[in-house]
Amino acid sequence: MMEEIVLKAVHRDVIGKQVKALRREGKLPAVIYGHHTKPISILLDFRDASKALTGLPPSTLVRVEVDGEQYHTLVREKQRNYILGTIIHVDFLAVSMTEKLRTSVLVELFGEAPAIKTYNAIMVEGAGELEIECLPADLVQSIRVDVSGLAEFGDGIYVRDLVVSDKIKILDDPETMIATVKRPEMEEEAVKAETEVSGSEPEVVERGKKEEED
Repeated sequence: MMEEIVLKAVHRDVIGKQVKALRREGKLPAVIYGHHTKPISILLDFRDASKALTGLPPSTLVRVEVDGEQYHTLVREKQRNYILGTIIHVDFLAVSMTEKLRTSVLVELFGEAPAIKTYNAIMVEGAGELEIECLPADLVQSIRVDVSGLAEFGDGIYVRDLVVSDKIKILDDPETMIATVKRPEMEEEAVKAETEVSGSEPEVVERGKKEEED
């Protein structure tokens, strides 16, 4: 079981435009909704929450403590300030620890494919996330995939090849590609074919001198 993130919060009565004032005070508005849970408006400490939630994998459990009550949740949405990039609102999905759920989990490649060193092959990555089903307590932050077995051109790893806990069910098509190694010219041919389909050569835009001339 992965380590659970814990955030402390308080109930929030303020809504609408007045929420901006709370943000200026260092608070982060959020809402909890989901499994047998009536939507609850809450406030988090902006600094603590931002630090904990930035870069958080989608399959990470977050325990939100609201005035003594505890909610096991997954982060479903993080709204950001489109200029500053800071988090301005969070949606938490409440889950039951005794019922299976479906969520996305990251795919993490590791190791070195021998074909890259031996033949100067190119690594082609496939699915970066997979959908899984399991109990919340059995969630993992990522599915790690060893590529050290990719020794020859055309070798690949597919969902059907993945070995995970028997407590986790991968819902994606077994034929979904995770990673493969190809000849360098195959990659070049793919780019060429894409160019031919578009009917034009890649455009090179040069600015600076032309603008000076104008």
